[in-house]
Amino acid sequence: MKLLAFVAGYSRRILVLAILAGALCGACNTALLVLINEALQRKRGAVMWSFAAVCLLLPFARYHSEILLTRLSQGALFDLRVKICRKILGAPLRQIEEIGPSRALTALTDDVPVITTALMQIPIVCINLVIVVGGLLYMGWMSPVMLASVLALIVLGIVGYQLPMSRATRHFRRAREATEELMKTFRALTRGVKELKLHARRREAFLATSLEGEAGVVQASNLRGMVALTAANGWGQGMVFTIIGVTLFVVPLFQEASAEASIGYALVLLYLMTPMQVLIGALPALSRAGIAVQKVEDLGASLKVEASGAEAGAALPERWKRLELAGVTHAYRSEGKDDTFTLGPIHLSVRRGELIFLVGGNGSGKTTLAKLIAGLYAPESGQIRLDGEAITDRNRQAYRELFSVVFFDFHLFESLIGLDSPELTQRARGYLSRLQLDHKVSVEGGVLSTTSLSQGQRKRLALLTAYLEDRPVYLFDEWAADQDPVFKDVFYRQILPELRASGKTILVISHDDRYFGLADRVLKMDFGQLVGDAQVTVRSDETYASA
Repeated sequence: MKLLAFVAGYSRRILVLAILAGALCGACNTALLVLINEALQRKRGAVMWSFAAVCLLLPFARYHSEILLTRLSQGALFDLRVKICRKILGAPLRQIEEIGPSRALTALTDDVPVITTALMQIPIVCINLVIVVGGLLYMGWMSPVMLASVLALIVLGIVGYQLPMSRATRHFRRAREATEELMKTFRALTRGVKELKLHARRREAFLATSLEGEAGVVQASNLRGMVALTAANGWGQGMVFTIIGVTLFVVPLFQEASAEASIGYALVLLYLMTPMQVLIGALPALSRAGIAVQKVEDLGASLKVEASGAEAGAALPERWKRLELAGVTHAYRSEGKDDTFTLGPIHLSVRRGELIFLVGGNGSGKTTLAKLIAGLYAPESGQIRLDGEAITDRNRQAYRELFSVVFFDFHLFESLIGLDSPELTQRARGYLSRLQLDHKVSVEGGVLSTTSLSQGQRKRLALLTAYLEDRPVYLFDEWAADQDPVFKDVFYRQILPELRASGKTILVISHDDRYFGLADRVLKMDFGQLVGDAQVTVRSDETYASA
């Protein structure tokens, strides 16, 4: 039912048309069964032309039924993928971080393929279901007693089938939940491969406890589920032959039937045997798809969509003068701890065109403050104001558009998506030369020739994107940490002053105290509090800070 509701939610009109076409296809199959039975009773001449007409109509009806259902299922699948991605992109960043990437990745990489497999079977299931219903109606027309007997056995078969089927569903649901944990393990494997290679005991412990443990739970749950399904399928197929046996050997004991009628009953049951087995065989995929749809719906329900900020009234002043944080706070649970870390209240005023360094120890809240300033986190209390105008859900997206940010854990896209100015390629080539990457990377049609570079060089490519965005505010989170000494000096002494001279406002999270004297201000964070400006002393040979 979950899968059917999911498909119907995409297009009820196509679903209705597909069902009608499927019903016509099933009616044609039933008509062929009737005509074959009539022909076996020596009425060949009377049914020959009818048989030929139905044979011509059947492939037409089947084609349109399958095409409509395939279009419906694939359209619904496309809609599902886009909706998941839009939900993720539309949710608050903090909520996405709390949910974790593993849950979203499992939905996209595990649930969607399961749903895809089930959707591919929908056309076949619908057509065979109509064939079974049509065949049973024909049997009821031949003998109501025979139909009642068959239906009673079908009900018995369904009841017996549901017992192992419900058990299989429980195991599949457990396997799906364990898959999320396994996805976390895979992420740890790919991100920590260097550390695991350096430490044999850690590597073996990781394989034995984390990887084999989680993979074992998934394997065992899926195996138990498949065993229960195999038992259910065996019961279902056994009931098909039981129905044939009862029809041929038991029912005639209570109701006399001619040889022609017995042949007709046997023909109908043999004709229906394959469609029944197809329906039974499709149930496992449909069952797992129901679980997957539920998980995807739960993920969507857990993600609160932010306001788009695209309303006409969301525009912000282009030539703003002052950015203020007035009593801004943000609280979150520290990793591995039960207590809550609270940032703020933060009171900060930034003038347009300032170059500010933000310093402090690890875990002091620098990156969290940067996310608040950039509008990625909404304050839990207090306000962010731009020239006195409060930043709210109505204009937060417009506010974010003021920032070009390179975070410490940045992601580098392989193409310059979203940047489509006519002179993009020419500008990109100029910046690549400026960043000393033109000998390794080229740009053609907005696509980078490679991103397989050192971490420092990848950060330069991220800076390339920031250059091309050309926004009023630049935010760098430990950008220079992976640069060689020569280019680190270029960044602090050339790139930052040039950006400031062009009117940009710049916030730099940094530990490079020898360059602090280049800033207009150096702000210090300590345990979530902005404790004021750090003392800066300038010497003739270098610049350093003392806190």
